[in-house]
Amino acid sequence: MKEAHCVIDFPTLSPVRAVGAALVATALTLGWAGSAVAQDAKPPALKLELNRLEPAGEACRTYLLVDNSRGTALKSLKLDLFAFDTEGVAQKRLAVELGPIQDRKTMVRLFDFPSLACPKIGRILLNDVLACEGGEASRESCLDRIETESKTSATFTR
Repeated sequence: MKEAHCVIDFPTLSPVRAVGAALVATALTLGWAGSAVAQDAKPPALKLELNRLEPAGEACRTYLLVDNSRGTALKSLKLDLFAFDTEGVAQKRLAVELGPIQDRKTMVRLFDFPSLACPKIGRILLNDVLACEGGEASRESCLDRIETESKTSATFTR
């Protein structure tokens, strides 16, 4: 953060000008501090919660809670996911489109891991963001925003 120093010789100014100069100096200082805070501000988190796993025939149906309650809308959010068994061995890879995602909204998205029994899943890995579109979003910025958690026996990690 850049520091600004402003020296004003108040005794040589009239009282009205001294107050005006003090107000200008304060406004400039707050403006510089505000811009530094804005540069350091982190975009709001996009929370993905592995909420439920249930059998769906030969597949494992996955309920993913998408919490964008503080973010802007996304036209597309496509994820690269890996399911690992309880011994840590990769079992399935799946590309999942979660979009569109509305701004300031929480929703549930369903998808299936085909030919995989739910009790075999020990962990789901968010391997990458394949696509992220909307506003000023990019793959990298979306990946940075994502926070994962799980309410199931399987963990959900990035």
